[in-house]
Amino acid sequence: MLCIKNGMIHDMVSREAYEGDILIDEGKIIEIGTGIDVMEGTELYDASGKDLYPGFVEAHCHLGVSGYGIGFEGQDHNEMNDICTPHLRGIDSFNPMDPSVYMAARAGVTCVGTGPGSSNVLGGTFMAVKTTGKRVDSMVVKDPVAMKCAFGENPKRCYRDKNNFARMSTAAKLREMLLKALDYRERIEAAGDDLLKRPAYDMKLEALLPVLDGSIPLKAHAHQANDILTAIRIAKEFKVRMTLEHCTEGHLIADELAEENYPCAVGPTLTHATKFELQNKTFDTPKILSEAGCMVSIITDSPVIPQQYLPLCAGLAVKAGMDPYEALKAITINPARHLGIEDRVGSLECGKDADIVVYQGSPLDYSSSVELVLIDGRIIH
Repeated sequence: MLCIKNGMIHDMVSREAYEGDILIDEGKIIEIGTGIDVMEGTELYDASGKDLYPGFVEAHCHLGVSGYGIGFEGQDHNEMNDICTPHLRGIDSFNPMDPSVYMAARAGVTCVGTGPGSSNVLGGTFMAVKTTGKRVDSMVVKDPVAMKCAFGENPKRCYRDKNNFARMSTAAKLREMLLKALDYRERIEAAGDDLLKRPAYDMKLEALLPVLDGSIPLKAHAHQANDILTAIRIAKEFKVRMTLEHCTEGHLIADELAEENYPCAVGPTLTHATKFELQNKTFDTPKILSEAGCMVSIITDSPVIPQQYLPLCAGLAVKAGMDPYEALKAITINPARHLGIEDRVGSLECGKDADIVVYQGSPLDYSSSVELVLIDGRIIH
């Protein structure tokens, strides 16, 4: 049992912080209050003059599947031999021993949504995972959390000499796979218990059934405004759930996105505009979308921006005019909701995982420092 005493608690439930204690047992927060009485033998940590935040959460990255350093061997986030690979699972590429995982943890990034990249129209499933451990199976918070799909330049570029030269082709391929999955499901249902009438097992189509029944959303990589709206068009056409990833030109259609009410993960913004579709990149985007009423998460898209700079990206959004509380929500409770794991992480509440970051100052101020990081109640930094 551990009690963090006298800290300024930013619980991401209330806008205003308050001074108090947090009592932790068996990896969970069991009490939050002032002057908590503790049992004999309870470990105490005096956080007087320090600020307590939930562990930071990223809604979209490739941590652990895109290795630290340069070279083919560590890059396991894109399968380049097939444009539609919904049957692939990010968990099977994740390397807990990659140095970038611990770098994230010691910076207070305690949980991430990670998985396949955006080369393919359908890339496979994302998972939510903690950033400490030796075996991914014991690090997983939820698997799967989403099915990755991609629009725009990446599928065009990666398969331009094969079978995908235009945005029309990308949209058509996604529709084709969803239509095949619908047909596959109907044939299974029509066959009932008669195994002889069931369609031949198809691993790709099986992987899309959770998307069709609403168990997981499509996780739609889209930068340009027209690609974002194409993703929405297809999601509505097939009546499936969806989250919007990157949203680089989201500020140009903020009113449309607020009306549609899809979760928006914005970034990576702290980079050059390395592609045509990034020409309108700006740190104004999180502010504009948030003020329009969208649920905004800020992302690094690690390794595009190193995972440990997630709080820095939130700070730069504040510098561009974003409300500081909304910026903190964008790296805590909003990404937790984006991933569907808000019952476990993203805020400091009784019953949730004891993922806590103790700061000397604010994470939005990069001159501040991390004093302590807990994941599942264990001090890891």
